Amino acid sequence: MRLAKFLATAGVASRRAAEEIVRAERVLVNGETVTDPARDVTDADTVTVDGAAIASSPERAMYLVNKPAGVVSTASDPQRRPTVVSLVPSAVRLYPVGRLDIDTTGLILLTNDGDLAHRLTHPSFEVPRTYRVVVWKPPVRDRAVRALRNGVELEDGRTAPARVRRLGDRGEILELTIHEGRKRQVKRMCEAVGHRVRSLERVAFGPLVLGTLAPGAHRRLTEAEVQALSRAGTRARRGAGASSAGRARRPPASG
Repeated sequence: MRLAKFLATAGVASRRAAEEIVRAERVLVNGETVTDPARDVTDADTVTVDGAAIASSPERAMYLVNKPAGVVSTASDPQRRPTVVSLVPSAVRLYPVGRLDIDTTGLILLTNDGDLAHRLTHPSFEVPRTYRVVVWKPPVRDRAVRALRNGVELEDGRTAPARVRRLGDRGEILELTIHEGRKRQVKRMCEAVGHRVRSLERVAFGPLVLGTLAPGAHRRLTEAEVQALSRAGTRARRGAGASSAGRARRPPASG
């Protein structure tokens, strides 16, 4: 197994972050510094990061968290703001699967399974995320809904078609499902059709739904739910066409 994947599977960091950790000369294999993330390692090798030994097969953990506003989607924060990781007491090191903006609320996953996190967040796998959007200047009219469903032009290119439902008595709420990985995509899409976002909540990620989980609360996923997530990523990858390849370089989506 390649070293970066070994570290991701062991829950050290996402695969991309693990590559940077290796290049920063923080990893030893059998007592020697390694800087090549593609270096092959086996269970017989002794791997350390910053002097701490890394177990090759830790118990897999995955949690669903209802992120409140004001909480950052990182494992640590130099500005000492509260992080999503701090919301979940855990004996194993966790990190978030993708990101939500600090003012975006709702469903975010925490895990120590770097390989699954990669499949869930990389745009080429096209795992859908559903958001509930409250906009300024309601109602959202038919023309705007059609534009979102067909794809809108942003500064970094046209978006893929989204699934859109209009909710609310005044047409001020949208339920919008996307599967791309552009930064602040939902907010930018709504702004492109004339509506700034007032509040944004992620209510579903792949087969998982937020449900009635209270803000700031968490629950550990069952093995059946983890397997359903894994299958969602695999199915999406198999169904991805040539258009997905062009989007694969974009970073994981945030609100």
